[in-house]
Amino acid sequence: MSMPFYVSPEQLMKDRADFARKGIARGRSVVVVQYADGIVFVSENPSAALHKISEIYDRIAFAAVGRYNEFENLRIAGVRLADMRGYAYDRRDVTGRGLANAYAQTLGTIFSSGGEKPYEVEIFVAEVGDSPAEDQVYRLTYDGQVADEHGFSAMGGSAEQVTTYLKEHYNEGVSLGEALRMAVHALGESEGTPRTIPPENLEVAVLDRTRPQKRKFSRLTAERLAALLGEPAGAAAPEPGTSTAPDPGTAAPEHEAAPESQPSVPEDGDGDAPIAPPIDPS
Repeated sequence: MSMPFYVSPEQLMKDRADFARKGIARGRSVVVVQYADGIVFVSENPSAALHKISEIYDRIAFAAVGRYNEFENLRIAGVRLADMRGYAYDRRDVTGRGLANAYAQTLGTIFSSGGEKPYEVEIFVAEVGDSPAEDQVYRLTYDGQVADEHGFSAMGGSAEQVTTYLKEHYNEGVSLGEALRMAVHALGESEGTPRTIPPENLEVAVLDRTRPQKRKFSRLTAERLAALLGEPAGAAAPEPGTSTAPDPGTAAPEHEAAPESQPSVPEDGDGDAPIAPPIDPS
C-alpha cells in the first residue's frame, strides 16, 4: 500500500492562498468610495449582463472580483439570507455586519477545507447609514478575513496602485462627481500607462442616503456617468469634409436676420418720405 505524500499545514495553506490570489489578480479592480451623500462603487466592466455590483437589501450592496460563478453564488446566498431574516424578524435586523460575518464563515470554511479548492473571490459588503459616520464598508478576502474600511478601498487587479492613487487624492465629504472622477482616474492609471475609460465601459452604482424610498441602491446610466464625468453624452461629431460655418450664399436664419435700415428723411424735402404741409400764416 502506497503512503500519501506528507505536506505541512503551512505549505498547504500557502499553496491555496497563492492559487486564490492569482485568480483574483486576473480580473479588473473594483473601487468603493464614500462621498457626502452615500457610497459609490466603480468598476471597469463592459458587460451589460454580468454585474460585479449588485443590491442585497434596502441599504446594503455587494461588489466582488474574481470568478463570476463563485461570487454569484455568494450574492444569491446573501439575498436569501437577508430576505429570510427580514421576513422572520424585522427589516432593521438585516445589517451589513451580519452579512459580512456570514460571508466570512462561508469563505473561511471553504478555504480551510481540503476537499475542494478555495474560492477565487474577494467581496465588498457595504451599508449606508443616515449619516456618513454610520456608513459601513467591509472587505472580505478569499480566506474569510474581514476588514472594516473607511473612506475608500480597492480590490482585485492592480489594487495596490489604485489604493495609492486614492490615498493621495481622497478628501472626506466630496461630492458624487468628485468621487466618481477620482475613482475612474485611479482605475485608468492603475496599469502604469494613463488611459481614459469611456462611460459605456464602466459599471457604477451608489447607495444614496438621500433617496426618499427604503431602497437606497441605484445604478448610474452611461448618460448620467458622462454628465458627472464632464463629457457630452451622445454628442455626434461632424462628418469628415463638412464644415459647421454658415454658407455665405445662403440667407441668414430668421432669428439672425439684420434689421432693415430705416429710410432717411432729406432735409430739403425732395425725397420719397412724406413731408408735413406748411402752416398757413392767416
